[in-house]
Amino acid sequence: MIWIFLGAPGAGKGTQAERLREDFGFVSVSTGEMLREAMRAGSELGKTVQEYVTRGDLVPDDLVAAVLRERLAQGNTGNGVILDGFPRTVRQAEILEEMLAKHCWQLCGVLYLEASEEVVLQRLGGRRNCPQCGANYHVVTMPPKVEGVCDRCGAELVIRPDDAPEAIRKRLEVYHQQTKPLIAFYDQRGILERIDASGEVDEVYQAVKDAVSRRWQKCLAGE
Repeated sequence: MIWIFLGAPGAGKGTQAERLREDFGFVSVSTGEMLREAMRAGSELGKTVQEYVTRGDLVPDDLVAAVLRERLAQGNTGNGVILDGFPRTVRQAEILEEMLAKHCWQLCGVLYLEASEEVVLQRLGGRRNCPQCGANYHVVTMPPKVEGVCDRCGAELVIRPDDAPEAIRKRLEVYHQQTKPLIAFYDQRGILERIDASGEVDEVYQAVKDAVSRRWQKCLAGE
């Protein structure tokens, strides 16, 4: 069973997906990480990906889909797969539909985490990351014990390049242009679950958990 999370950067997709993995036994499949793995492995697919990356070009939709298809065919998908970073465009969603139909995989649900731009900007602007161990923090909602210092390893926390103000504006612009149309795409197919993601993490997760349980039962019943 396949699950998709939609929402603007900062809506909390990663946080909620992590909790679902723990409670439901799902596996998260990141297309970005898969592309990096393919390049590290030096496979024919990886070499092709590397050519685009070296030139600074976007990896074509069909190539990203091929990497995803290769990963799903390997198995090790637990009780379901949460797709991280795919689809990002309507074209990618159409490719995914073709892929699922060909391999008899089931798209069980699409969860859309709704949050205002004000909330998104507050969340992204307050994020801090440990460059050494990868731990994540937020200056308001999840601050470290010592300001600016990682609880785990003591390294100095940094602001990720994609969380800088100019980068945030660019990410939101790309989201509105390319990814937001997926909301209507999946709503028309009757598999979109809208989640108010503006509240506290636990409150949002309860709504996510209820939506997943509801959709899961429908999938098992063949609806």
